[in-house]
Amino acid sequence: MRRLASLLLALAVAATGALALAPAARADAFPGGVTRIKDITTLKGMRENQLVGYGLVVGLANTGDTLRNAPFTEQSLTSMLDRMGVNVGADQLRARNVAAVVVTSELPPFVGRGSRIDVTVSALGDARSLLGGTLVITPLMGADGQIYAVAQGPVAVTGFSAAGEAEIVTQGVPTVGRVPNGALVERELPDHFGNMRSLILELRNPDFRTAVRIADAINVYTQARFGGRGAYERDYRSVLVVNPPDVSPVRFLAELGDLVVTPDTPARVVIDERTGTVVIGADVRISTVAVTHGNLTVRVTELPVASQPAPFSDGQTVVLPDTRVEVREGEGRLAILQGSSLQTLVAGLNQIGLRPAGIIAILQAIKSAGALQADLVIQ
Repeated sequence: MRRLASLLLALAVAATGALALAPAARADAFPGGVTRIKDITTLKGMRENQLVGYGLVVGLANTGDTLRNAPFTEQSLTSMLDRMGVNVGADQLRARNVAAVVVTSELPPFVGRGSRIDVTVSALGDARSLLGGTLVITPLMGADGQIYAVAQGPVAVTGFSAAGEAEIVTQGVPTVGRVPNGALVERELPDHFGNMRSLILELRNPDFRTAVRIADAINVYTQARFGGRGAYERDYRSVLVVNPPDVSPVRFLAELGDLVVTPDTPARVVIDERTGTVVIGADVRISTVAVTHGNLTVRVTELPVASQPAPFSDGQTVVLPDTRVEVREGEGRLAILQGSSLQTLVAGLNQIGLRPAGIIAILQAIKSAGALQADLVIQ
């Protein structure tokens, strides 16, 4: 009897452990269409903060600011030399290896003092290139005016510019560069994460159905693991999560982040007319319509003809215009489109055989006719 009771107890413990671990299966164990909660949500209050500063880049190979055209560079250089104990008059500065720059960066959440972050350096004056320059120590301030980091280091520039007397070759943007790990964090942001009992997950792409699915997935997990509900959908943008009292918020969010859901996407067609790009969502539907698209080409060719005067005459050679206009209209085929699914819609558009410009025109016309059951976004 004791062996039987021990065996039953072991089976019960194994079943409980399997029940607790089953909802937290990783996303790679599921087919396509599902994603982890951590990839489609962010924790409210956990965001980056913008930093900005003004500094000087030195060591340029005669590609810096013209001091007479950039008076702020001259004033900054004079002030820096004065702080270093070098007294130089403004009329004595003729350097072309200094450039005034604006330094920008983003302070990640929960970053500690002494950590390093990347900074971006952008020329402010008429400098031609920042290649080979070094950023001098520059304080970076937040929106509240407090200094949160200090930047300094060599500037990495990917573009270049070479000029001669009759030609200039430029590749990329040589007046913008980066300093990897160039800023040292000196002030930490207030951290209330450890004392938070209620956590709010915000969706990257807000949607009512996606918020409900996230709350349901979390409730299935917390019901099996902790014996109660742990998530409540607030609106189409956020989900409220209640942290269990005996689990730290870090561990709780780490467990919830691996839960998988199938996010819902709105029916939307995005068109970029500049590049001819058309992106059609999976839920886009088209009511039954008949579509034809004509292909009209008008070609105008100029063939000037030189009119020569008769021999031994006082006439002059005159260039006479000769314009030829050619109009060609291709055959238009009438096709019936009924997009009950994305594959059917794509097959119907391919049946007409059009270029991206024609597909864009047809989608706009179908939307005007009221047959496109989706949002049409034109960029």
